[in-house]
Amino acid sequence: MTPSARVQTAIEFIDAIIRSARDNGAAADNLIAQGFRERRYMGSKDRRAVRDLVYRVIRAFGDSPLSGRAAMIALAETDADLAALFDGSHYGPAAIDADEPRASGGAVPGWLEDRFAEPVDAAERQALLGRAPLDIRFRPDRIDGGAIRRLWPAARFHDALPAAARLEAGTRIEESPLWEQGALEVQDWGSQAIVAACGAMADACLIIDLCAGAGGKTLALAAQAPEMCRIIASDVSRARLDQLEPRRIRAGHGNIETLLLDPGREWDRLGALAEQADLVLIDAPCSGTGTWRRNPETRWRLTPERLDRLVDQQRRLIELASRLVRPGGQMVYAVCSLLAAEGSDQIGGWVADHPDWKVDLPAIGMGRPVRFNHGSPAGIIVTPQHDGTDGFFFTRMLKSC
Repeated sequence: MTPSARVQTAIEFIDAIIRSARDNGAAADNLIAQGFRERRYMGSKDRRAVRDLVYRVIRAFGDSPLSGRAAMIALAETDADLAALFDGSHYGPAAIDADEPRASGGAVPGWLEDRFAEPVDAAERQALLGRAPLDIRFRPDRIDGGAIRRLWPAARFHDALPAAARLEAGTRIEESPLWEQGALEVQDWGSQAIVAACGAMADACLIIDLCAGAGGKTLALAAQAPEMCRIIASDVSRARLDQLEPRRIRAGHGNIETLLLDPGREWDRLGALAEQADLVLIDAPCSGTGTWRRNPETRWRLTPERLDRLVDQQRRLIELASRLVRPGGQMVYAVCSLLAAEGSDQIGGWVADHPDWKVDLPAIGMGRPVRFNHGSPAGIIVTPQHDGTDGFFFTRMLKSC
């Protein structure tokens, strides 16, 4: 392919991604992969160049552009080499007309600028579009940091997370014997901080991971809980839960069981566990604003209406989880969001309506406290710029006896 043809192909891919984001369809990665399958004539260099152009556009604009061409023209205004490829050649993009629409706006959607939690200033918001590292959680009972560093000399460790390491991007950990032995898992340091916020589990008899997904946090909980502790990973998606089983087997955790829930009728399956759990973890569905560096395209999918629906869903999940916790037990709420509506505002509304619950923040050695309007702590926030993690809000609440 010529360089101009690569630009035109990227424009076509972006158009498909814009439509899919609007209609809540397939993710960008899936659409790009499909586009490559449909264009088998593309070589590896062509695919790499097109993918880079597509993600350059996605990262550049927080608001969904009018079209792929409008977005690419906006980039070309500050990139003479790119502008020269709008040459009207065969399979290339037509020459740029001075009156053509151009995409505008910054990296953060305009309507979200004033909705972030207080610690997340303009510099923090910009850092949300950086490159994500490769973080792992290792099993100290199977391997130590020294062995990891011998295998990967550039490995870094976190003082506050004793089982956390950071490797060079692109490290193929699945090819290492440690992976086959179940000694490590890929897990962002922010996710590991959430598990640390669950506190000591030495006396736990029942732990419920309410929105377990593929089970990353479930496995981390199992690594810290007693072998006799029953751990239930529940979710409304069978496909996500199915991903947990091979991971559970590889890790050797025999005390994890899965529970498939019916959306809107979760209590039909959970009711038998009412007021029995020592800990319920809610890793709730959210806007994903804290994971833009991994999924920048989600900015184009989020709308005020979708955010309102997510906030309502989170509130319902907190209510559901609270009914599972025994008196004196704890509930940990987490979202990969840095928006006040999904963090401190959500928890503030809950504790105001439920005086039998109180926020009890753990000391985990990372993150910053986020406070209610009256000044008391509502939770902890971690961000890419401040903590080198994905962005999360999380809090621990205790139920009165």
